[in-house]
Amino acid sequence: MDFHVSEEMSVRLTMIREFMENEVIPLEGEMLHGTAETLQAGVEAAQAKVKQMGLWAPNHPVEFGGLGLSMIDHGLFAEAVGRSPLGMTVFGTQAPDAGNIEILHKYGTAEQKDQWLQPLVAGEIRSCFSMTEPETAGSNPTLLATTAESDGDDFVINGQKWFTSSADGAAFAIVMALTDPDAPPHQRFSMIIVPTDTPGFSLVRNVSVMGHSGSGHASHGEVSYQSCRVPKSNLLGPQGSGFLIAQDRLGPGRIHHCMRWLGIAGRAFDMMCQRANDRVIDGEGAKLADRQVIQHWAAELDAEIRGARLQVLHCAWMIDQHGPKVARDEISAIKFVVANTMLKAVDTAIQVHGALGVTDDTVLAHWYRHERAARIYDGADEVHKSSLGRRLLRQYA
Repeated sequence: MDFHVSEEMSVRLTMIREFMENEVIPLEGEMLHGTAETLQAGVEAAQAKVKQMGLWAPNHPVEFGGLGLSMIDHGLFAEAVGRSPLGMTVFGTQAPDAGNIEILHKYGTAEQKDQWLQPLVAGEIRSCFSMTEPETAGSNPTLLATTAESDGDDFVINGQKWFTSSADGAAFAIVMALTDPDAPPHQRFSMIIVPTDTPGFSLVRNVSVMGHSGSGHASHGEVSYQSCRVPKSNLLGPQGSGFLIAQDRLGPGRIHHCMRWLGIAGRAFDMMCQRANDRVIDGEGAKLADRQVIQHWAAELDAEIRGARLQVLHCAWMIDQHGPKVARDEISAIKFVVANTMLKAVDTAIQVHGALGVTDDTVLAHWYRHERAARIYDGADEVHKSSLGRRLLRQYA
């Protein structure tokens, strides 16, 4: 295997890291303490500079204005921009738009691409992904209860979704709904494009997460579909292929998440080490960094982050070489390994910062609130472990 970074990509990564440090990380003050309006203005100004630099939407298809990066190169990009909660948005690769772009590119009709994909890649509109439901287990999507009944040339959608991330302000949703109740379980569901101005689509609320409801990109919407009628031409891919499309979306998406989490872990580690070297803890000038327990934390975290990073790069290489289906064991493994590594890094950095760590004077508390869900979304740790363990043990049966 070869994780070689081309000279062109190396130059891009240098530009991205410098831009993150000089332009994006300073915007975190507005994110934590400013208004939504001032933050949006800062983000839009930064996005304009990214486009001028030719670095907009690097993981998206070249024919739609992206750079068409390989999975490894996109992973390295995601790690670099993951060092700030604003990085993905500033570079036009934020979830759920990134995943929706991938499946629209693969499964969308020419008309769907013209209407939705082109402006989405350009950053002119936003989208949301509407799959999770409050009353059905997310670990078993065959239980999804939202229906899309055929009525002439239309589908009529009824159901309740939540954690439809970024529904607030989105132009359209991609909804997973039951279309073929008599088919085998994994062929019963379809993906359907629903413009958010369709009668019957209602954003009920932005779900409050650990005391913060959020708005726009940072929101998790509860959405009601009440006799929501859309034309059958809004079907994404063949009818009954919802599970196939979901797996195509979630597999590579986990690379994006995991490398972003490694960006978080890396910055949390940097902040921890800097704090340990700055904090004087006695009258003789001793610092936290002089204490053996802190030294052990630094050594252990560094080793875990390095190991997790190599694991993700290997998985990205597998996807580039053989596709996500062949790499499914690697995808399952990185999902729970990297989520826990990232959360350990954030928690340890908070501990070293002491009382400062739990305030919003640094970005650490923001990550603690918003990234705890990493062990739940896109498959809970326990689901991935059970699935991977079952497959591994079958090889010896």
